[in-house]
Amino acid sequence: MGMKRFMSRLGVGSAAVETVLDHDQTRPGAVITGVTTVTGGKVEQRIESITVALEATVEIDRDDSTYYEQVPFGSQQIGGNLQIQPGQQVSGRFQLPVPWQTPITDVGGWHLKGMKIGIRTKLAIPGAVDPGDLDPVSVHPLPIQEAVLAALGDLGFRFHSADVEKGHVGGSSLPFYQEIELKPSGEYGKRIRELEVTFLVDDHGMDIVLEADRRGGLLRAGGDVHGRLRVGHGDLDRGLLGRQLHDQLQQLGARRGWF
Repeated sequence: MGMKRFMSRLGVGSAAVETVLDHDQTRPGAVITGVTTVTGGKVEQRIESITVALEATVEIDRDDSTYYEQVPFGSQQIGGNLQIQPGQQVSGRFQLPVPWQTPITDVGGWHLKGMKIGIRTKLAIPGAVDPGDLDPVSVHPLPIQEAVLAALGDLGFRFHSADVEKGHVGGSSLPFYQEIELKPSGEYGKRIRELEVTFLVDDHGMDIVLEADRRGGLLRAGGDVHGRLRVGHGDLDRGLLGRQLHDQLQQLGARRGWF
């Protein structure tokens, strides 16, 4: 028995957890539901807590190098204070709200390369290692996010890449933010190398943060390289959004002497 307890502390023969989601497709502001099952291992163990959390793969730039980190967010305890016997199974349902500013991973049936969001379920077992259970989820854009991306497409911008960066921009509520990088053509293609778009969503609407990289080098003067536009969830007129975005880019360009 002593050897079994020792091995369970290393994760061998320890209690395990498995989560089955009702749906692996979601949107910001929605709720993910599912069933979590804990199965006892080789020895009796005390489980202090059972938690579920969303988890994002986040890019971190430091000292001229880039690495990636799994960052949990929206964590919720769904159980605990449980003594589980060898082989015993305990199941329960859960509901996990999806924060409004959760990065999107799929647009128009296409997965955005590099975007990884999942649900991590973990057991807190004193003295034991628990790798947890990770279930990937696809996060689709809200109607207003789809409308903005379509309007930018009408202005000649095309999707290039997306990443999630650690840190904050004004109005962000998570320990990271998503940047969607677009490449311009037509009028803007002559002056802008790329446009980075960040969506800061809340229950009332969304801030669209625009950062333009001028051809020939980044414009960092004064640290003010952003344009910002506030829209409501019901502002889905694609033509009007296009005109507002065009005006915002014109204002940003005027401050920088692009035109």
